[in-house]
Amino acid sequence: MYCYKCGAAITAEMKFCPLCGVNLKNTQAHPDKSDDADDIEYTNIAWEHLYEAVDDTMFLEQDAELIYDSLKHKLRFISFGDYLKRYIYTKFRFEESFSVIDLSEYQRMIKKSFEITQTPASFTPTTAKLSALSKNWLTQQTVKRNVVFLLGFGLGMSVDDVNLFLTKALREYEINPKNPFEVICWYCYKFGYGFDKFTELWDIYNNSPKHVLDPSLLYTTHTMAIRNNMYSVYNEETLFVHLSKLKNSDNTTQSSVTAKEYFNILYDKARAIVADLYNQSEEERHTAGLFSFRERLSNNDRLYDYEKAEKIEIFRKKRRIYTIKDISESDIEHVICSAIPTDKHGNLTPSKVSKLNAQFAGKRFSRQRISEVLSEKSEITRFDLITLNFFIFSRSLSQYPDPKQRYIEFVDSTNHILEKCSMGELYVQNPYECFVQMCILSLDPLGTYADVWELSYEPDK
Repeated sequence: MYCYKCGAAITAEMKFCPLCGVNLKNTQAHPDKSDDADDIEYTNIAWEHLYEAVDDTMFLEQDAELIYDSLKHKLRFISFGDYLKRYIYTKFRFEESFSVIDLSEYQRMIKKSFEITQTPASFTPTTAKLSALSKNWLTQQTVKRNVVFLLGFGLGMSVDDVNLFLTKALREYEINPKNPFEVICWYCYKFGYGFDKFTELWDIYNNSPKHVLDPSLLYTTHTMAIRNNMYSVYNEETLFVHLSKLKNSDNTTQSSVTAKEYFNILYDKARAIVADLYNQSEEERHTAGLFSFRERLSNNDRLYDYEKAEKIEIFRKKRRIYTIKDISESDIEHVICSAIPTDKHGNLTPSKVSKLNAQFAGKRFSRQRISEVLSEKSEITRFDLITLNFFIFSRSLSQYPDPKQRYIEFVDSTNHILEKCSMGELYVQNPYECFVQMCILSLDPLGTYADVWELSYEPDK
């Protein structure tokens, strides 16, 4: 076996690489951000499953089968409800074992905490009871982003707690410094204010004078600059100075553009790759056609040689050259989702048919998904950025022929993008993110990626 950070030879018994010192079993755990032992354990288990698949002696010949087996039988999807239960278990220090705590006990603790903090069941008026809502939160795979902010008040979370829920439980970005609602929530968490204070500040903001957007603040290339500006807030006066710059004449807000900028960069690179693939195919087709055309002309006795040469030149110029502008959402889907079966109308088979639907739910990079992002009908997710960057690296085999080096470069590049978008680093505990990391270590990453998707739609043998 080899260390995936530096390539040094290691043994299964080693916990740390003797060359670079990286933790071989938990390179992505962050003990400084969370003291949750369960989270570290889940991450260790995920890394072990990754190593087990890619270090198998048959990985070169059966990479897709080994990855598929790991995804289907070993890698567990950690739901939002699981995170919430573990947080409550740790925060309120239950004496019983985690595995024996009944769901009703977690509901009771949520209700009790919401009563103590005087937090309502929703940010907006609702007839739903907290008992029913809390049951949903504790059992759902995922929830809306605002639920996390409400739990932040109801469970008395810190800023770090809320950010961990956003990035780990939802796999989204941290508190957005360009979103007034989230900034006010952040201010209340930071200084220990409850829901009543949030309501007061939110009302003041909504009734405050309208301002002209500050382009230098909102359209900064990286979110870090405006985040630092938010961190400089120390009282209500400086809070509203920051908020005033986020409000335009229509009383609407400008969301973060960092993820959009990175998406556009990656998407254009992906389109350029697809255009190149099409050009290679067109060159092969055109070359074969030109050869056949010359053969037919050579047997034509009614044309002079100069006429034959003119016709050949005309045929030669008919070759189509694809550019990035010719590549649509459908073309990207056709390449990245090539192995997913389609119906008679050319639409991808529904995700629920896949045996990996629980692991891959919402991760298909379909033309519908791309269109929603481009038209800004849907927010960009970390999985959009991860998939695009994976596709780009999967077509860079000549640049990174060594799988281990390719893996290192891919992880570093992806983590850089995610960090700039405040989405946290790659998370091996998430089945899809573990999946692309295993694929990038194969000899043909995109082919392996497609084969695993294909296996998930095939009937069990």
